[in-house]
Amino acid sequence: MYSTVEYKGLKSDYRCGYCGSDDGKVSAGMWAHAMSVQDYQDLIDRGWRRSGMYVYKPTMNRTCCPQYTIRCHILDFKLSKSSKKVLKKMMRFLSKGEVVKGSDVEPMDSHSEDAGIGHQPVACTSEFNTDIEKPFKIVSLEEPESTEIQEKPQPDAASDKGEPGPKNPSVDVSTEPFKSVPKPGRGADPTKPPCRKAKDIRREIKLKKLLQKQQQRGVADVSQHQGPSCANPYTVPLGHHVPQANQPKSLEEFIFESLTPDAVHQLEVRLVRSSPPNSQFKATFQESYLIYKRYQMAIHKDPPDKATEHQYTRFLCQSPLQAENPPDGPVSGYGSFHQQYWLDGKIIAVGVIDILPRCISSVYLYYDPDFAFLSLGVYSALREVAFTTQLQKTVPSVCYYYMGFYIHSCPKMKYKGQYHPSDLLCPETYAWVPIEKCRTKLDQSKYSRLNEDPNAEDENRFRDLGKVLVLYRNTVMPYSIYQRRKKRANDEEAVRQYASLVGQTCAERMLLYRN
Repeated sequence: MYSTVEYKGLKSDYRCGYCGSDDGKVSAGMWAHAMSVQDYQDLIDRGWRRSGMYVYKPTMNRTCCPQYTIRCHILDFKLSKSSKKVLKKMMRFLSKGEVVKGSDVEPMDSHSEDAGIGHQPVACTSEFNTDIEKPFKIVSLEEPESTEIQEKPQPDAASDKGEPGPKNPSVDVSTEPFKSVPKPGRGADPTKPPCRKAKDIRREIKLKKLLQKQQQRGVADVSQHQGPSCANPYTVPLGHHVPQANQPKSLEEFIFESLTPDAVHQLEVRLVRSSPPNSQFKATFQESYLIYKRYQMAIHKDPPDKATEHQYTRFLCQSPLQAENPPDGPVSGYGSFHQQYWLDGKIIAVGVIDILPRCISSVYLYYDPDFAFLSLGVYSALREVAFTTQLQKTVPSVCYYYMGFYIHSCPKMKYKGQYHPSDLLCPETYAWVPIEKCRTKLDQSKYSRLNEDPNAEDENRFRDLGKVLVLYRNTVMPYSIYQRRKKRANDEEAVRQYASLVGQTCAERMLLYRN
């Protein structure tokens, strides 16, 4: 499966939601019409981040508020005092119904700026027009010289004016729609039971075996709900741990502490695949959207006509990540998901996450404003750290929790540095540097080369323009062949810029759409 992207170039002089500057923000962006989880993992390790189907990278040495990718080591995670307060507050609420308002904890908001919601100056359109249902023709570097490609008359493409905040990226206003869904039919026969895919059955069997092993070891999760149903492979199974004598309680021990039989409330966290949406996601879509709308209006002061169902779907449900279910991967598979927080049978919060080969990437969190007193921003982050920790036990490569961007120059975004231990991504060498070593440099300058080795370089830097893989008229070919065939090609500077930002590995593996 190829990742297919459409590079849109640099966008500058637009409003920054962090410092309020009207024209200080600068970034590069591209539409991702399809993307493997490995390619996206490699991109976020070069400072990229997705907003729906749009993937963007801040231009660190030019933008007003440099955004450093931050990740937390979950195997060595240490709870802060304020995080413990949030966990204890949740436990008191669940067990006794105690409501504590106005507590002093770090302001873990839902990162609306990270997700690219609500601050785009103008819309951005896509020119992508190819038939993904047909197999691509492959042309290698050894392809012999051929005549110039004959151009067919085409209508003017829609103008490209903006930064993330896309209209539907699969629609070209001047050409045939991008085909990503089958033709509509009559739907399922309501008189018959729904069909089940073999991979879903295999996941369910694997989950049952995992739960049986946990029960045999006496570590079944009975802390905050009556336990996940084996019939639902998307309910998150997490274990209960008994603290050792004279040892501080771990994150998992706090979260999965057993409730008494007379507990006032029950909390359950369910994992549902959002792209492509599974049956659980579809069944709860309207309920989730209404919570999002209330959240945007109450917390971010959006007018009712702004937090539309279309906007919600575009930013938090659509994803370019392809669902992948390798045998050695997570029970849920890789890709984009929603973690739903069910309190007494009602959704009160939703965390949007991506499960990738080396990490859980947090995208967004929204919640019912009536439950703001539970500090759900902090609580959900801690639950996501715990989820990553549990996932790592079966998939050892998943050992980091990515929190989006750390912005040292913005006080409201510095809280992410309180999650220990964490690293920041050097914007020049793309090496990870412990955040403790970065603070002094960032105090002196908003933009800094974080890598302390003056001789270090970007090991995956762009080297060979000719090997950049492009897609033209449903044909895959190296850029050198494309140039040779299409002698009037005048896009070399844009392709060079794209390759330098994504790195040579992704440039040779992903398909860059050319019109």
